[in-house]
Amino acid sequence: MRKFLVVLDDSRECLNAMRFAAMRASRTGGGVEILAVIPPDEFQHWIGVGDVMRAEARERIEAHFEVFAKWMRDRQGVDPNLVIREGEPVPEILDLIREDPEIGILVLGAGSGKGGPGPLVTQLTKASGTLPVPITIVPGEMSKERLEAIT
Repeated sequence: MRKFLVVLDDSRECLNAMRFAAMRASRTGGGVEILAVIPPDEFQHWIGVGDVMRAEARERIEAHFEVFAKWMRDRQGVDPNLVIREGEPVPEILDLIREDPEIGILVLGAGSGKGGPGPLVTQLTKASGTLPVPITIVPGEMSKERLEAIT
């Protein structure tokens, strides 16, 4: 089964990337893999404090994931899978793509603010010529109705 890989983060544009991936997976008989990456700098504390912070980060991610997963299951008939990793986002994304041959498309949401499309879109599009899968970039400002029309 071909899977759409989406990165779960706190950005606004993440929502449109999730929607797009779920709608495309539903319409094409694919799956959705959701990757959340916990940056290592969040745990640069004493061991005990770092462990508590790591557990809290995982709980936040799982709660955030469940919101998307419920919508995907209820509205799109897609049961997504969550992968949580620790490290730098771009290398973790690339590692997961290389490890899972079913991942066929990376779906990223692009920001529309002053900061540009976002660090993941910027970094991954620079390397797009050597990636093992295509990237779909979903505009963060695209309406739900437009997303439904194009998927």
